[in-house]
Amino acid sequence: MTAEYTKPVRRITTSEDLDIWVGSSAYSTILDFVQDLQDLVVGLTNDAQVEVSSSSEELLNALNEINTIIENNPVVHEKDISRFGKIEFRDFYDEVSKKSFDILKPLVKNLDSDPRIELTTYFNEIWGNRTRIDYGSGHELNFIAFLVCLQKLSIIKREDYPCVILKVFTKYITVMRSLQKQYWLEPAGSHGVWGLDDYHFLPFLFGSSQLATHPHMKPKLIHNEELVESFYKQYMYLECIHFINTIKTIPSNQDQKLSLRWHSPMLDDILSAKSWSKIKEGMIKMYKAEVLGKLPIVQHFMFGSIIPCPNGISEFHEHDDDSDCGHDHSGTINTWGDCCGIKIPSAIAASEMNKMNNPNNKPIPFD
Repeated sequence: MTAEYTKPVRRITTSEDLDIWVGSSAYSTILDFVQDLQDLVVGLTNDAQVEVSSSSEELLNALNEINTIIENNPVVHEKDISRFGKIEFRDFYDEVSKKSFDILKPLVKNLDSDPRIELTTYFNEIWGNRTRIDYGSGHELNFIAFLVCLQKLSIIKREDYPCVILKVFTKYITVMRSLQKQYWLEPAGSHGVWGLDDYHFLPFLFGSSQLATHPHMKPKLIHNEELVESFYKQYMYLECIHFINTIKTIPSNQDQKLSLRWHSPMLDDILSAKSWSKIKEGMIKMYKAEVLGKLPIVQHFMFGSIIPCPNGISEFHEHDDDSDCGHDHSGTINTWGDCCGIKIPSAIAASEMNKMNNPNNKPIPFD
C-alpha cells in the first residue's frame, strides 16, 4: 500500500460515471467485501463466540468514544416543536471531526505510515450529514468503505470478519439508533414507507444471513411480535423489525397484527420468500441495484489512494450539501434510499412529537 495518502473526494456525477463505476475494480472490491462479510456470519447469532482481535477491540473502543461524544452534546431544545432534525447534531458532528484523528490513532500505531487523512474522511461521514441532519444508506456505505480501507491496510483480516459484523457492526448500529433517537435524524431520501428501513440496509443483508440456516424460524414468523421481542438481541434482522415496531404506529382502526404491512410494505413483501437463504441472496441483488447502482447514492462516494477512483470518471466535483444539492439526476429514478428528494421527518420525530403533544396517545402520521 502506498504511503502517498490523499483526502478522499467525490468523483461520480453523471450516468456515464455510474456506468464506469459499476464495471470497475473499486465497485467489485466493495461488493465482494460485503458479500464476504455476509457469508461469514451465516447461522451465527450476535452473541456467538468469535475471536476478538486487538484491532477489533480498538474499533469497539472508537465506538465507545463516539458514545461519549453523544453524551457531551445533549439536545437542549427538548420542547422544540419541529419534526425535523435537532441542530445539536452539528455540535456532535464537529466534535467527532475534531477528535477523529486521535480516536483512530490506536488503529494505525503499528503501521509504517499514517493513513488517517483517508480513514478519518470516511469515519467522519458514517454518522450522517451535518447540514441536512439526515442519515441513509450512503452514510452506511461509508462505514463499509472505512472497513475496506482497514482491510487493505491489513489492520483487519479475513479471520476478523465475523467479529467485525457481530460485535463491531452491531455496536455501530446501536450507536446510530442512539443518534437517530437523540437528534431526530431525518431519512436521507424520500422513500418513506416504501423502503426496508428509514435509515439502514446492511442489518437486513447481514441479518438474513444469520437466519439462513435456522431450522425453525421461517420468514413469516416476523409477524409474531412476541418472537421478535424474544430474539431481537440475537439477530440483526429482528432488531430492525423490533426498532420499526417500536417507533411506527398505525391508525387505531387498523388490525394491529397487520402493522408491518401497513407501515413497511416492502419488508412485508420480502417475507413472502420461502426461506431466509432466498432472502439472503435477494439482499445482495438489491444492494447492487438500490445502493451501489444508484447515482443519487454513489455520487457521494469518495475516492482516495486506498480506494482509487476508476479511470475515466469525471474530475473532483465540489457541491453544496444543502437539500437542494445541485446533483445531476437526469435519467435516474428516485427509489429506495436515494439521498435527494422530498424532505420528510423521521418516524422517530413523529413518535416523539406524538408523546409530547398528544397526551391521549392517538397515533399521528409518520410520513
